[in-house]
Amino acid sequence: MGIVRKGVVLVCLVLPSSGFAETSDLQAGQVRATYNAGVANLNLGTFDMTATLGRKDYVLTASGEVSILAGLLYRAAGKTESNGARAGSGPEPQRYQFSFTDAKKTQTVQIGFDRGAVQSVKRTPKKNADRKAVPIPEGELRDVLDPLTAAFMSVQSNAPAGDLAVCDRTLRVFDGKQRFDLTLSPKRTEQLGAGAPDGLPDTAAVCRVAYKPIGGYRRETYAVQFLQESDGIEAWLVPVEGTGLYVPYKVIVPTTWGDGALKLTGIEARPSSPQRASAR
Repeated sequence: MGIVRKGVVLVCLVLPSSGFAETSDLQAGQVRATYNAGVANLNLGTFDMTATLGRKDYVLTASGEVSILAGLLYRAAGKTESNGARAGSGPEPQRYQFSFTDAKKTQTVQIGFDRGAVQSVKRTPKKNADRKAVPIPEGELRDVLDPLTAAFMSVQSNAPAGDLAVCDRTLRVFDGKQRFDLTLSPKRTEQLGAGAPDGLPDTAAVCRVAYKPIGGYRRETYAVQFLQESDGIEAWLVPVEGTGLYVPYKVIVPTTWGDGALKLTGIEARPSSPQRASAR
């Protein structure tokens, strides 16, 4: 489950809770984005996302496929979906699902929410609780977001491109197993340069990202320790005109094999017609 699932987690490493718009200002429409994932000079695959936005609700769908050596060494595919309500205080997920398939297995995780609190978690096939995992403290499954909502719905802001104010918040995330915080802080601004998709501004706000595991993880896990200690994780955020949303342009995560990166390669935004005020 690791490689494809981390594609969603990489995107989740980017978005703070940055000054939500008033409910009356929330805009309806649809955003479609395509990302390329890679490590060092190795291309791993693509990640596609569609956000259908109503003024009071949202539906997110995303899918990705990873292959190594054109699938000769490894191939896997994943799909994730989330829907919820939009409010002036931010998104409130209602249901999240992630499914993953490779040559050996298929796994699915479903999370049910009620006003930001986790109500149910279902894993297929069912797994026993990991006795070696750090328990999730009481109260830490309230006021949380699923990874997909955190990645694409957290910033509802009219801040101009490059405004580092979007890099000044902490996200509380639960993925069905692990509860973790992502704290963003201002780092710098960057020009996107040639090759950026049409329709984007020239400037991105670059955020430093700090990862803090809360529960549901093993202390001895190398990836957890590495992410905790890393000072090189960064996220480039850009606004999408006509949507009131910021989305990730690039996410960089250092690894022992070189920098892992998720980069936006195409984006299309369409406002909703007056008759279509809901994503449902």
